Amino acid sequence: MPYTKIIQQIKENLQTAYRQSIDCDSRLDELHKAGHGKFVSIFNKEQGFNEQSNRFLPYVKELATDFDRFQSNQHIAPEELESFVKRLATLLQTMQVFKLSSK
Repeated sequence: MPYTKIIQQIKENLQTAYRQSIDCDSRLDELHKAGHGKFVSIFNKEQGFNEQSNRFLPYVKELATDFDRFQSNQHIAPEELESFVKRLATLLQTMQVFKLSSK
């Protein structure tokens, strides 16, 4: 596969996203119990996600499903890979900002 190093880096970033999503979702649960966080969705369709959730883990799962599909294909279209990487970056950045702002 021509993207071996990229695929490995994506795998590592997905693992990081998974761990961070658990922490962020726990914090969102706390905020919700305190009467905050009354929103329907973290990301919108324009940001490339099909999922609509007020928690981070469903977005990580969507990316993991797409990643599994990448790994099973012999050829990955560069635009597909670029779109995936942008969504993963958006997710990681948003979780980082959330973690910093919710301390």
